Amino acid sequence: AATGRPADEEVSSDSETESLSLGRRRRREAVEEEVEETPQEKKLRLAKQYLEELRQLEEERAEEEEATQPSDLIGDRLKEDVLEQKGRLQRLVAKDVQPPDPASIRVLRGHQLPVTCLVISPDDRFIFSASKDGSLIKCKWEVDSGKRLCVVPGGKKGTEERHMGHASHILCMAISSDGKYLATGDRNKLIMIWDTATCKRLHIFTGHRDAVSGLSFRKGTHQLYSASHDRCVKVWNVAENAYVETLFGHQDVITGLDSLSRECCVTAGGRDGTVRLWKIPEETQLVFSGHQGSIDCIQLINEEHMVSGADDGSLALWGLTKKKPLALARQAHGVQDAQGLEQPYWISAVAALRSTDLLATGSHNASVKLWKCGEGFRKLEHLWDIPLVGFVNSLKFSSSGDFLVAGIGQEHRLGRWWRIKEAKNSICIIPLKQKPIASGPESPGSS
Repeated sequence: AATGRPADEEVSSDSETESLSLGRRRRREAVEEEVEETPQEKKLRLAKQYLEELRQLEEERAEEEEATQPSDLIGDRLKEDVLEQKGRLQRLVAKDVQPPDPASIRVLRGHQLPVTCLVISPDDRFIFSASKDGSLIKCKWEVDSGKRLCVVPGGKKGTEERHMGHASHILCMAISSDGKYLATGDRNKLIMIWDTATCKRLHIFTGHRDAVSGLSFRKGTHQLYSASHDRCVKVWNVAENAYVETLFGHQDVITGLDSLSRECCVTAGGRDGTVRLWKIPEETQLVFSGHQGSIDCIQLINEEHMVSGADDGSLALWGLTKKKPLALARQAHGVQDAQGLEQPYWISAVAALRSTDLLATGSHNASVKLWKCGEGFRKLEHLWDIPLVGFVNSLKFSSSGDFLVAGIGQEHRLGRWWRIKEAKNSICIIPLKQKPIASGPESPGSS
């Protein structure tokens, strides 16, 4: 009307609208026809994409290392991937790791109460930690600078919907292999899902009837496994904000859980004295026994082997095809004099550098110990001690193996049986340096 034209000229006719929508629909159908592919075509496309990514990655590595001798880098990497999937890969790195200078250990302070759990981002740039405290519930730390980037405050019990953080002790956490999601579980039966980039809470999962004590994302997916003091394992789909199923079997509280790429997980069953492998699609379980005390921590080394620690001081190596330990180190952290009785130091944390022969264990005997797994995981050899005062409640190797992170507390993560007053509630970053490679001919059997 402002331009002097009749108002009806501004409205398109029904026929024009129909022709426009028809054209859009045809274009959309044509696009959909182009992207439709059979499962075989999809597998072939993904395989080509994977090979191309490997080729680019290995080319970049070769350029960085200024490799002078030609080698089949892609072939070697593919062989390594196949061995890793089968659980047979064991890179021998333990013999080359040097004891760190105690002065090189960095200590990050911020939690007011004992640190109970931590994870490292897949790119090794950030550490996420949690504790028993009510004010600093979860922190995001930058590894290089040691800066605290994010703090999520908690609230009083029953106020979780109004506060962003937890309202009770956090006992466990897990990060997805793409670094997108962080999951945390607390004594108040809740699991919270977070966006790692923004530290914003996305979902709250309810359903456990007791404290949530173990969490792990299945590698390469957003499927989350959770374990609880209610003796069951639950499966969740984080991306779809959905509960999947519940599995039962343990006769006591579950104290720890871990998983890798296969659709299964392993759990430590506390005082029922068993370690269990849960096959999720079949809803079946394999039962392993060998510890005398409460099994408090567990981690997979690769798809076929795992390590666990108990409050009887024993450290066990397992193969998933044998019901008894392949190797067992008793009193791995020594013994203490408790009211005239010699008691072993509890193993409160275990860590494995995935698909290698290097392990770490923690207790409250003022040290973290590093171990070497013998050939076939049939022997445990103590390497050396790293001095750290306090309860070692969590241990994680960086994916590169360049450093080890320990979560330290004045108390054990699951209770308040003792208190070590001189300990600092903190996160310790321990650098792991490789021995310099000696020049000269390689010795036979070296790798």
